[in-house]
Amino acid sequence: MNIEKEIGEIKARNRRVEADKAWETSMFRKVIIVIFTYIITAVVFYLIGVKDYLLSALIPTIGYFLSIQSLPFIKKWWVDNRYGK
Repeated sequence: MNIEKEIGEIKARNRRVEADKAWETSMFRKVIIVIFTYIITAVVFYLIGVKDYLLSALIPTIGYFLSIQSLPFIKKWWVDNRYGK
């Protein structure tokens, strides 16, 4: 009975880990963060008096989006170089 309980706990943990990984890599999460980044940046730029704050807020937002898009390639390169192919 103890082994069955441990197996059940391992399966539950695996489901949680898979769900966390799915969330971390989901396009939904990336889009939400991009939207929040744009809104927060636009508000800050407005408050500090940046001219064309809505347009200017696109610059850091696009930079963030491009950085999260390139990370899978960087991760693959890093893993391949660190641990071999």
